[in-house]
Amino acid sequence: MLSVKKNTAGVSPTAKTASTADPSWSLDQHWPTMVANLADQVTEGVSALQNTIDLLLSKERITRQEHRALSVPVERLKVAGLSTQQINRFYGGRIRQSHEKVDIAHLVEGVLQERKNELNVLGIELRRKLKPVEVLVDPTVAYTLVNAVLDWGLPFGNRIDVRVDMNAWPKHARLQVRVSSDGVPPSSTAMMDSLSWVLIRQIALTAGGIEIERTTTDEGVSFTAMFTRTVQAVDGISAVELSDDHSSMFKSLSGIYVLTVSPALQIRADVRDALREIGVMSDSVVDFEQARQAVRSRMPNLIILDAEIKGEAFDVFRRELLREVFEFPFVEISPDDSSFDMSGFGEFSMAKVGRGNIREALGTAVMFELAKMM
Repeated sequence: MLSVKKNTAGVSPTAKTASTADPSWSLDQHWPTMVANLADQVTEGVSALQNTIDLLLSKERITRQEHRALSVPVERLKVAGLSTQQINRFYGGRIRQSHEKVDIAHLVEGVLQERKNELNVLGIELRRKLKPVEVLVDPTVAYTLVNAVLDWGLPFGNRIDVRVDMNAWPKHARLQVRVSSDGVPPSSTAMMDSLSWVLIRQIALTAGGIEIERTTTDEGVSFTAMFTRTVQAVDGISAVELSDDHSSMFKSLSGIYVLTVSPALQIRADVRDALREIGVMSDSVVDFEQARQAVRSRMPNLIILDAEIKGEAFDVFRRELLREVFEFPFVEISPDDSSFDMSGFGEFSMAKVGRGNIREALGTAVMFELAKMM
């Protein structure tokens, strides 16, 4: 005992420090390993916990309501663990990609069907508008991306709109997901930079050919992914060719219904006559309260708006309308008699036709806006 103490005391502090320290070691180098180990432990522990909860239910030791109450936080932990595992794999380059032609609409529909029961349990109202578009992407990577987008967005609202189509320009396949609520506060788990969002960012960075964007509003969040390696649109509706022949130019407008909102009798009359010339049915109202009643009776395909009443009341009306439909076209009647501007492709972009140009230009503007919706 004495000899041991003597030998230990005889080791100088300098020598002891040198024997335990490794100047090449850094915690920064070990973060990936630490994250991987943590994710593995979380997923394994959560899986065992869920099995135990299921067993208690089967033995009638807990009620179904109690089972559900316990399963919800367990599921959240599971998603967190799996997301962390996937982030680490993408970051570490351990995802082997095999780019194939993938119909994004078909893939998205498959994911929505898989999660149908989950969405029902959560009380999520789902709407979708999916047009077949093929892109070059690894199927597993695309599948993971779509699920991550849902995981990121769902906590922000109780209504989700999913759209797949071809962007006007550049010609890229586009995935849009918009999550909104009817005044209900977001879930306590709602985070803009959640693990799911980090996973989305890492997938886009690793996969290549995917450009992402997100926006926030008072009513929720929106996500857009552009697939730059788009192959082709399949079974889509081509853009309408405009010509001087009104019979061919507007032959596809059969069944279209337009609502005009203007307090000016002359504008309502001019719009009605211009739409009649191209075979479009229409009604007119003087304000947005009447417009709400008209929309409840019959949803129009397009609304023509008098610029004189464009303001806060219109913004409220449009937000209400966009809760019912994924997107909606408007044409503005401008006080400038000769104006004529086609809209861009932003969500709130709007075509403009001057008051003195209604008979000559309104038909073309209406056709263009409807073609964008196809």
